[in-house]
Amino acid sequence: MAQDGGGQDGGRQEGLPRGGPARPEAVAAARGGGDPLRGGPALPAAVTTGGCVSALRTGATAASMALRTCVLLALLAQCLAAASSPSLRAAEDNLLADSGHGHFSSQWIVHIDGGPAAADEIAARHGFDNHGEIFEGVFHFEHKRVAKRSVDPSPHHDTRLLSEPNVKRALQQRIRRRVKRDFLEEQGSGRTERAARGGPRSERSKTPVMFNDPRWLQMWYLNRGGGLDMNVQPAWEEGYTGRGVVVTILDDGLEKDHPDISRNYDPQASYDVNSHDDDPMPRYDMLDSNRHGTRCAGEVAATANNSICAVGVAFGASVGGVRMLDGDVTDAVEARSLSLNPQHIDIYSASWGPDDDGKTVDGPGELATRAFVEGISRGRGGKGSIFVWASGNGGRDMDNCNCDGYTNSIWTLSISSATENGLVPWYSEACSSTLATTYSSGQTGEKQVVTIDLHHMCTSSHTGTSASAPLAAGICALALEANRDLTWRDMQHIVVRTARPANLQSNDWAVNGVGRNVSHSFGYGLMDAHAMVQLARSWKSVPDQHRCEVSAPHTDKLIPSKSQVVLQLHVKECAGVNFLEHVQAKISLASSRRGDLQIHLTSPAGTRSTLLARRPQDMSRGGFTAWPFMSVHTWGEQPFGTWQLEIHNEGRFLGTLTEWKLILYGTETEPGNDGDRKSPPSSNTNVNNGNRKYGVNRPVNQSSPNQECAPNLWLWQGQCEEKCPNRTYSTIDPASHISVCSWCHYSCKYCVGPNDYECSACFGDATLYQMSTAEKFCYPKVLLPAMDTAAWYQKTVIVFSIVAVLLFVLIALFIVNVFYNGRISNQYKIVKTSEDS
Repeated sequence: MAQDGGGQDGGRQEGLPRGGPARPEAVAAARGGGDPLRGGPALPAAVTTGGCVSALRTGATAASMALRTCVLLALLAQCLAAASSPSLRAAEDNLLADSGHGHFSSQWIVHIDGGPAAADEIAARHGFDNHGEIFEGVFHFEHKRVAKRSVDPSPHHDTRLLSEPNVKRALQQRIRRRVKRDFLEEQGSGRTERAARGGPRSERSKTPVMFNDPRWLQMWYLNRGGGLDMNVQPAWEEGYTGRGVVVTILDDGLEKDHPDISRNYDPQASYDVNSHDDDPMPRYDMLDSNRHGTRCAGEVAATANNSICAVGVAFGASVGGVRMLDGDVTDAVEARSLSLNPQHIDIYSASWGPDDDGKTVDGPGELATRAFVEGISRGRGGKGSIFVWASGNGGRDMDNCNCDGYTNSIWTLSISSATENGLVPWYSEACSSTLATTYSSGQTGEKQVVTIDLHHMCTSSHTGTSASAPLAAGICALALEANRDLTWRDMQHIVVRTARPANLQSNDWAVNGVGRNVSHSFGYGLMDAHAMVQLARSWKSVPDQHRCEVSAPHTDKLIPSKSQVVLQLHVKECAGVNFLEHVQAKISLASSRRGDLQIHLTSPAGTRSTLLARRPQDMSRGGFTAWPFMSVHTWGEQPFGTWQLEIHNEGRFLGTLTEWKLILYGTETEPGNDGDRKSPPSSNTNVNNGNRKYGVNRPVNQSSPNQECAPNLWLWQGQCEEKCPNRTYSTIDPASHISVCSWCHYSCKYCVGPNDYECSACFGDATLYQMSTAEKFCYPKVLLPAMDTAAWYQKTVIVFSIVAVLLFVLIALFIVNVFYNGRISNQYKIVKTSEDS
């Protein structure tokens, strides 16, 4: 999705402070004024409409020409602002919004043999800056003379890079829209105050339940007791504060010199990906729009008992910040952030994601996916990095977090929110991938979250699932201190087993096949810090993860309007998976209006997961292409038996299911036991992939992802092909890193990717149509005249709008001229009359 930021380049503006407790007014003065949203220079006061009116009221006749110039400049400025407004770019933004991809950036990902020295030489030779190595042999380049945002690619730079013998691949990056998951507080709420100054707290083995921090008594989610908080105090009393655990906040920066966080600040867990330096300090502006990361960091590790502000959940942990949201976000930016120092950082907390607008389906790109995979397989010495993610704030737009590829991932611990009264917040998204819940804000009048704020301040107004994820990260830090050998999967098992459904009110609580309560709004319930610490101390690491696929026969299934289809898939054996963890239903379907669909999956034990609820805002005709809808509701169940997929079409348009398969993750023996529970052994073989074992399962005609082809060959339906067949494209499977062929979008005959804008050839009844951007779509030939008419209509409207504005400017100038000429004439007559008398 395109994120229109004008000329924003992600770097700090000249003259802006990089740190310190500067107030917004001082920052504005340092900048010479500026647009509060963009950080660009503001018009001088005399060139604003208000300045012109003020000058008009002076009535100074000597300034008539200046005043007319003032009005002209003001109106032209407003004209230009209107001409660049989102309303005139609506068609382009709507086109880009569905796929999650936007304009082309000035950044490239370049695969180079020869190491950093060779990369530096190639970058210098072709006018690039080398921002470093993301993965081995994968470098992040930026071109100095390419526009930071462009609707058209720069293929000539690709050609130049690929002419180098050491360059294996060059890919220009595209901007991805990512939003923070909080809400702007009301101005003048009076809930943000300067933090007090205090001395350092004394070290002790046991921690008191009463602190001298000024906001401690307002931290209801930590100190209410009676089962109405997250049970953190008993963990503190046992001496667990997160000491030795490193948490980093992936966000818009971190005010590292804030007095309530500076003691726990860890420079090795910090980086500025937007400006390519080691300083994560946020860019200050008049609206404090980059306060988000600092607030999240305070929730995790604000220092306790220092008489300054608040108390972090893991106030003994080390905390860092990655500045990566204050600029254009690309796949490379996400990958660099997610893969920062994985042998030092234990927990990555993210409170952002694709638009929560009820119509977006988007997730991590190729590089970010690789960062997740390498993180969970190699991070923390092979135990796996722990990724905590906010589930999303799209409740008002009836969004579904299973359409967010970050929360819908097996590699993230997806966290939802509950209000202080245990209700589902108005912003909450319900989905089957949410694992657990922490407290956050609710309706007007309900309490919010206390944390630190920019300019060395303190706030009681942190909101949304943005506030929930850092609280969860802090609780995970306490558990990790109790047992440093926990793997990323151990942490998820502990959360599932200790979360509390009590006092959380939702009408969709159900009991799964192993007797656990689970909800689409709250997951397995409210996180319990003390229970997690106790279980972590004695926890025996889970057995190896196994994975198997079971595919349905490849036949198109029509989904008529106002009806439903029910399909069944029988699992007789699933090598190594006797006790389920994550379940994915990878679905490809075509639909003229995607938001009319609902999808449910029922396990053999009778647990019904809503994979997709109806999304009224989603009018996309793109359907889904191999989208892996994920559920954690069957955790602990056995996979054997009949699985049932239901697809409801509530709209007026026909849909078509083209492919679906189950991907089952789990263990051979029951986690938490000594391996005494085990299903009958399978005759299938296992392929060992590090600490993960994937079963080679062939109940139907579909290849296992473990089968790997020789270089330059592609896996397709169990065979290694030199070239992918029609209606498929070559890619790398994100889970197994194997070269495979995948289905094109249903409208494409040939393609270069899975989306409808990546067609390269069409079927006979359609034409390849290039829009104003570089995307190419296959449109039915009968629709092309209507599309051309719409395009000309849009251009005509824009032209007439500009002409109307110019006419308005001319009329305004004429009125101003007549007004002042009249005043000058009247004053001349008065003076003449006085002289005559």
